[in-house]
Amino acid sequence: MKLTTDGGIMCLIKSLGFIAVIQLSAACQDLLSCILVDNVWSGHPVGFALLTDAPRQYVGYYDAERRMVIAQRSLDSMEWARQVLDETLEWDSHNYIEMALDATGNLHVSGNMHGHPLKYFRTLVPYDVTTLERVPAMVGKDEAKVTYPFFMKGPQGELIFKYRDGSSGSGNEIYNGYDAASQQWRRLMDTPLVDGEGQRNAYFDGPVLGPDGYYHLAWVWRETRDCETNHDVTYARSRDLQHWENSHGTVYTLPITLATAEIVDPVPVGGGLINGNVRLGFDAEKQVVISYHKYDAQGNSQVSNARLENGAWLISQITHWEFRWNFQGPGAIPFEVHVDPIQIMDDGSTTQEWSTKENGRERWRLDPQTLALIERMDLPSKRPSGEAVRSSFPGMQVRSEKDTGAYVVDGKKYVLRWESLGPNRDRAREKPWPEASGLEVCLVANGDPH
Repeated sequence: MKLTTDGGIMCLIKSLGFIAVIQLSAACQDLLSCILVDNVWSGHPVGFALLTDAPRQYVGYYDAERRMVIAQRSLDSMEWARQVLDETLEWDSHNYIEMALDATGNLHVSGNMHGHPLKYFRTLVPYDVTTLERVPAMVGKDEAKVTYPFFMKGPQGELIFKYRDGSSGSGNEIYNGYDAASQQWRRLMDTPLVDGEGQRNAYFDGPVLGPDGYYHLAWVWRETRDCETNHDVTYARSRDLQHWENSHGTVYTLPITLATAEIVDPVPVGGGLINGNVRLGFDAEKQVVISYHKYDAQGNSQVSNARLENGAWLISQITHWEFRWNFQGPGAIPFEVHVDPIQIMDDGSTTQEWSTKENGRERWRLDPQTLALIERMDLPSKRPSGEAVRSSFPGMQVRSEKDTGAYVVDGKKYVLRWESLGPNRDRAREKPWPEASGLEVCLVANGDPH
């Protein structure tokens, strides 16, 4: 992954328990048309939100004055209705915005939190953002230090909200379930799913609903705010997001702790493992595969894939790089390596992509049996016009955010596009600051910005 100022689209990954800025492959974007939403803050990167639910579209962002704004339009219109919320962004790139619709059409919004009291809004009238109002609590407990809000749908289509209670190095994972009829939240489980016991916290990928009908969850543990202290690739699965088990089917007693968790790979502190680069994928046989990177015996960074075979996790080193990504410290950081999960292509082949500061983005075909590298595959070299940085301010980069809705027509979908400076470890920048950037909703072909 290479942070550039000359046109590479960057994307904020925000709902996996970390904040990172990654470069998008040239193949993933082919901009067809764009609609201006508003002018937005560009002094540092922070995640915006896009939700398309035909015939309507919703966008959450921080405007030029750093106010949190939720905008709405009909897909056949270029006019936006807006609601300015009583929230103002500071300098923390963790303070992204999350949105979801419930079964009755009410919009739920959360964000601008990094160890802050819960910030949550809900519409009073379905499909009308101008009726958004602050809701002071969900269940009224463990809501004083909230980070990483994430809305998802449960097995019955119900709305679920998960978040971290606590802080980096000391946190628990909380799940709430929503009853749309009564408009009431409840704890999905009587205890946190994962408990850092006041000594550590977990950073997750998932839950991801797999082709086997299980929700899969992978995570790393972190001892302090220093990202170098990540360790131990860990795993759990569930049919219903309430009862959890390990890969052998043994039911966990909740909350899961470091002592009771299933360790896939015991990577030590300082072993080259980082939150945000532990990714869940599935092979052609619908088996879960966990991808991540760590240091090899020579101290170089390498990608590994872990797959459950005959009751044991078989770990395969995929790359043979001759460099070391030395990361450390707190705050949002630019990633020099980004790992994607394995994917099954339309022709049935098994592939995996990654990007590095040294080599840019690569796609490889893997042996489906051993997951060994077979051949490097070409990535289209076309760079769409929307990818070029338009601002003349030094250091500006293009940002993109995917649509969390299910809207896809003829292979086309929507993404957000705007520009900002890069991350600054969540610290304030001295002036001058760049002018506000134009935030656009763009229709793209072949497009998944992640």
